[in-house]
Amino acid sequence: MKRSNTQRLRDALEDDIINGRRAPGDRLDPEALCREFEVSRTPVREAIQQLVASGLVTVSPKKGTFVARVGIEQLIEMFEVMAELEGMCGRLAARRISEPELDALRGALERCEAAAAAGDTDEYYYENEAFHDCIYAASHNGFLAGEARQLKQRLKPYRRLQLQVRQRMTSSLSEHRAVVEAIERGDAPGAERTLREHVLIQGERFSDFVASVRRFDVSREQAAGGVAAR
Repeated sequence: MKRSNTQRLRDALEDDIINGRRAPGDRLDPEALCREFEVSRTPVREAIQQLVASGLVTVSPKKGTFVARVGIEQLIEMFEVMAELEGMCGRLAARRISEPELDALRGALERCEAAAAAGDTDEYYYENEAFHDCIYAASHNGFLAGEARQLKQRLKPYRRLQLQVRQRMTSSLSEHRAVVEAIERGDAPGAERTLREHVLIQGERFSDFVASVRRFDVSREQAAGGVAAR
């Protein structure tokens, strides 16, 4: 999948923040980003807007744009709401999906399978986005789909972070297959339950996710300390 300058810049900044190369409180200078990534102001502005939407970056009037901190409790609450929204989309999709939409969903699943076979977590993430978007569209509820997309955008960096947990991509793919099977059968309760569990962070996944976020926070704090020490 070919990515735009905005996508490439946003992903690079996300990776820098998640891996501690840009720490909480660090200022993002648009002019410096233009030079560093050799892009115009437009993709920089758009990438920053998307990072603000995901909660990784905050804008302070007359001061600038800074790397933010998101608390683990708020993240878990957002994932709980996301799971309910996804479940509702799945339930409606199982009842309302058209044959062309079902074909599109199957195609998205096949692309997820190809990315997983290649071991490419970034590519899998983007195909995963397309997979879920097919379900939103098939719900035929524009308001619900809009709310799901908005919250998904806020959780994007952390959904990407999840895929770095060992075997998570393989498990995610298996869950995708179960979702498609339920929708193909027209099993609305099954599709709702499977999608909710796919998104909800619980049990061992909860522990893995918290450990990943804590490593993320520690690496950012260490980076911040390194910056302060110089």
